[in-house]
Amino acid sequence: MYLHIGENYMINKKDIVMIGNYESAISSEICKEFFSMAEEEGFILDYSKGKARSFILTDEKIYLSLISSNTLGKRMKAKDGGLQYAGK
Repeated sequence: MYLHIGENYMINKKDIVMIGNYESAISSEICKEFFSMAEEEGFILDYSKGKARSFILTDEKIYLSLISSNTLGKRMKAKDGGLQYAGK
């Protein structure tokens, strides 16, 4: 199954390691440094149009999403990965 993270983009649920609140994460200096390095190395894919509310960590990439981490968490539990929210 797949998780819809916004902007018509989906991630395979089995690849997801963690979903977190982006604003909370970057309030920590060490996390801010981690995201900065990940961005420099090309590991971040921004699907939030620069207004990230959450991040999705996989074993290969970090995805930024406009959708809150709470909503993404609910979608993880849904059998359809949140497609009813995406209007599909």
